[in-house]
Amino acid sequence: MIDYDLVAQGNQLALSRLLTEVENGTQSGRKALDDFFIKSGRAHLVGITGAPGTGKSSLVSCLTRVFRQQYSMSVAIVAIDPSSPFTGGAILGDRVRMRDLAGDPGIFIRSMASRGALGGLANATAGVVQILDAAGFDVIMIETVGAGQNEVDIARLAHTTIVVDSPGMGDDIQAIKAGILEIADILVINKADRPGVENTERALRANLDLGHTVMMNHNAGHATVISEIESQRKDWIPPVLRTIATQNSGITEVVSSILDHRRFLEESGLWAVRDQERLRTEVEHQLREELVERWRKTVPAEKYEEVLKKVYARKLSPGTAILTLMGDYSL
Repeated sequence: MIDYDLVAQGNQLALSRLLTEVENGTQSGRKALDDFFIKSGRAHLVGITGAPGTGKSSLVSCLTRVFRQQYSMSVAIVAIDPSSPFTGGAILGDRVRMRDLAGDPGIFIRSMASRGALGGLANATAGVVQILDAAGFDVIMIETVGAGQNEVDIARLAHTTIVVDSPGMGDDIQAIKAGILEIADILVINKADRPGVENTERALRANLDLGHTVMMNHNAGHATVISEIESQRKDWIPPVLRTIATQNSGITEVVSSILDHRRFLEESGLWAVRDQERLRTEVEHQLREELVERWRKTVPAEKYEEVLKKVYARKLSPGTAILTLMGDYSL
């Protein structure tokens, strides 16, 4: 039994147990999401994404220390780890790299298995973030798996998205080619002590100068609403910052940019827009899951398997198979 009062008081053991219920989609977890929803909406959600090997975990650890020591803000970290192909569990590499943060009651770290979810996020991430928000954390940092091209889902969840790149990754414009540069509110070149940092920075700045549509272009699905807001304010130009996380260099500047971006969102009215887009995405995601689940209950397993066999035999295309299962075509 989850003690909600203990969760509200910041008890980390009770909070961990509740998050497990949410991740597993249990009845207790779903009830908690309903009960805690009204208390959420205050935390600053910061997404950290970028290719593997850019030092995202080390950067998150350094940012957390600055938030705690210089601003006295409580920080929750949601680290999406790759799933083990054998157990389906998180490899927990981020827990190992962030062990120096242990012992601070104002810091909470949760590793989640991606469980094969695309977009760099686990399917239950939004629910976990909602609970942490309701539990009173000032900043929630969500670090994605780092799978490259599918990392854009973080932009639908976070208020501020940080894209991390580093020199010597084989291509000066790797982040651009990966398709994730366009979602950046802040660009960070980590491991800036490596050779080639000037070329990396030049490539990133050149891309921005060529017409990077800043701020909300990752919400293109609702461009009309966004364009009306954007027409009333000055564009936010993503800063390009250098850091060396292992030496704690440049970290204060990144935190300052995060706080500046929050002020910009609030003053421009885009904080509310991003919250609405995030909630819209969550509603649509849950709606799809619920509709599929209800549909599966109405279709006999035998019919489903029969249609699949025709697909396997190349007698039906997947599209026609779906129409058949929906009752629009007969076998």
